[in-house]
Amino acid sequence: MGDHVLVIGATLLDTKGKPTAGLEPRTSNPGHIRHTRGGTARNVAENLARLGAKAMLVSAVGDDYTGRQLLDHTAEAGVNVENVSIIAGQHTGSYIALLDADGSLSVALDDVHVMENITAAYLYQNRRLFRDAQMVIVDGSLSPSSLEMAVRLAEQYNALLCADPSSTRLAYKLHPYLAKLHLIVPNEVEAAALCQADFAGYDPDASLEIAYLLRRAGVQTVIVTLSDFGLVYATSDETGYIPARYSEMVDSTGTGDALTAAVIFGIINELPVIESIRLGAAAASLTLQTSHTVVPDLSLDMLYDHLII
Repeated sequence: MGDHVLVIGATLLDTKGKPTAGLEPRTSNPGHIRHTRGGTARNVAENLARLGAKAMLVSAVGDDYTGRQLLDHTAEAGVNVENVSIIAGQHTGSYIALLDADGSLSVALDDVHVMENITAAYLYQNRRLFRDAQMVIVDGSLSPSSLEMAVRLAEQYNALLCADPSSTRLAYKLHPYLAKLHLIVPNEVEAAALCQADFAGYDPDASLEIAYLLRRAGVQTVIVTLSDFGLVYATSDETGYIPARYSEMVDSTGTGDALTAAVIFGIINELPVIESIRLGAAAASLTLQTSHTVVPDLSLDMLYDHLII
């Protein structure tokens, strides 16, 4: 058994705008704008580190002020960033999200071009990181060839493999590897894309059917997050629905990443799968109620205090 969780994917600067009086198209709207550290893989790694796991991040940033700041803050949270490449002449990736007034995502743009430097050859040269890993997590920012190499190395070294599509338009990359995944955590639109099915709209029953399809494709544990930030799940032993529990939806950014990290934390600490999933639901609800992409004082005790039974 390895000694760390290897997280491979994007490190981004998140810029999030939330209107104060609704959105009117084709004009400027008054609102609140925040900059926070982000990127699916980076967020998962920080959540894991704050929960007490040994998280190692493989990513790429530009040789610029933004990249250095992101790495400094990520390291301060307890993540090992020694294997994050700093690329001269390129800028650090970014994510711009426009939120609805209730905190849900309206539309977003992401720029992950710097991640093209995490090539299949680079991963192979650093295969020792896979050899010593308990679990490997990949996000949708990897190129198809790099993703193929990550899957191959995880399989070679018997590391459990988890994937987060990151977006509907990147989900197709994971389709060839579903049978090799121990865990996948898409939202309901990404899940439909993974199954090459039409999205039927918000419907827990329909999402549970999609989770069944992903299970039949070979994924060991499937968690599909819903638009109200409840979730459905399908494992080898059971299926179910966990409703959302929150007092106020502040900002939806990062909720899925928090969920993924908490579930992984449970798995690597050999907790029952359903307990791990409930910890993930608690992490998502806590993140939803803050303007931070990662809850700054996140802890295992906090998750148990907010456990959804």
